[in-house]
Amino acid sequence: MTLRLAIVADIHHGAPSSTKRGDAAMGLMEEFARYVRDADVTHVLDLGDRISDVDHDTDLRLEAEVAEAFRAVGTPIWHLNGNHDRDHLSVAQNEEILGQSLGHETHDVGGWRIVLWRADSRIYRSSDHSGFILREADLLWLSRTVQAADRPLLIVSHVPLSGHSQTGNYYFQNNPGLSTYPMAERARAALAQARVPVVCLSGHVHWNTVTTVDGIPHLTQQSLTESFTTEGTPAGAMGVIELGETVRWTVDGLDPFRAELTPGLRRWTPPLPEFRAHPELRARHAAPES
Repeated sequence: MTLRLAIVADIHHGAPSSTKRGDAAMGLMEEFARYVRDADVTHVLDLGDRISDVDHDTDLRLEAEVAEAFRAVGTPIWHLNGNHDRDHLSVAQNEEILGQSLGHETHDVGGWRIVLWRADSRIYRSSDHSGFILREADLLWLSRTVQAADRPLLIVSHVPLSGHSQTGNYYFQNNPGLSTYPMAERARAALAQARVPVVCLSGHVHWNTVTTVDGIPHLTQQSLTESFTTEGTPAGAMGVIELGETVRWTVDGLDPFRAELTPGLRRWTPPLPEFRAHPELRARHAAPES
């Protein structure tokens, strides 16, 4: 049995901001509702960043407008918070607006376990730290969930864990530390504990990518309203992922993307350390004694 889920990421409803065309978000959400109705899916995944944050009162209004737009979808929706949803609003306020819990959850559907890893997605700004914080409680929940898995896992998060290159990315080429969690390698180590196939799906970085790390494919979906890849016009990215023995992921819109994957159980040989830090390699390349 193949499970089909629809995906929308980084809606960014609000005023235009840099290359984010938030002014087009509500019209594109109407298109997304029609897209879901035609897609024959069981659930919808909202990967977060529903708004472009301004201040507390404005963000409450913008989030409520997006929640109202989601009501037209007519298919069960699993929401995640992005960093813009959390700049001025609490998790509880997002829960109240969306009408659902936004803590970690798992759902067994169609032979797969959907893991909603709702780790802390707020960007913290202080004199000694600017960026995400990978909290120990979030990491431990992920590790224990992966260890206990008895069926394939789709791990869904707002922030990617792959740590893949951001070369060419409008936002993150020169700000790579904000594209993932610090200590993301610990989260990847937790994923490697799985005895079942694993696929990871995220938003946040505003482009379509597939990166395989340690035999585990990591997918990121383009933003609904991003325009840096589409010459100033919002991408209108709307996706469907089909989960079976083969995983098929399709993103429609002005920045289309297709991928077909067969996740397995094989893990890779651990990488070498820096050559100069490896005693054997250092000795091999040392100058011979005279």
